[in-house]
Formats: sequence, structure tokens, C-alpha cells
Amino acid sequence: MSDTFAAANPVTVSDAAARRILAILAKAQTENALRISVEGGGCSGFSYKFDLTHDHDADDVVIEKDGARVLIDQMSLAYMDGAVVDFVDDLMGQSFQIRNPNAVASCGCGTSFSV
Repeated sequence: MSDTFAAANPVTVSDAAARRILAILAKAQTENALRISVEGGGCSGFSYKFDLTHDHDADDVVIEKDGARVLIDQMSLAYMDGAVVDFVDDLMGQSFQIRNPNAVASCGCGTSFSV
């Protein structure tokens, strides 16, 4: 895959996710962004990884919403084309969730998927 991959449908961040990212980063020491990546593994083949970071790599796509910054590397972006990053707070708990139109199957935990 080329480093020049560009998503046809960019990843978006919901209002709820932006508010939660800002709340988390307000308590962080040096981190200023949430990095989302896709890794091999998980019960469905791929899994999402969430990390706080202050490092911005040259090939990162930076998504900003209401002051919240999300970083996604080019390789991960290929699997997340058109996805929505959301934050859900319900009876099952609180979590970041990704609604990914490329996922053909996912597991019950919501962090593992296949394409």
C-alpha cells in the first residue's frame, strides 16, 4: 500500500466523542491527541487500538472536532474509510465505538472486526 492513500470518505468524530476526548486530554500530562489504529488480531481478525499521544507522525491524518484531535495512520485509515468515531455511555458502560461501514462482521466487544 502506498503512503499516499487518501480515504474517499473521511473518518468523522461525533460530538459525544469530541467532548470525551477533550475531557480525557484535560487530565493528561503531556498528551494532546487520541491515536486510533487498526491492528491484526482480536476475535474477528482486526481490532482497534486507542492511545493517548503527543507524537504526530508525518503520515498521520489529523481529524479535529471542537478542539479534540484524533490521529490515524495511513494503513489504519484504509480499514476505516467512512467510519464514525463515537463515545457511548449506557447501561453496559462507557466506551469509544467505531461505526465502520467496511466491517462485514464484528464481535460482541465492539473492538474487533473483519473486512
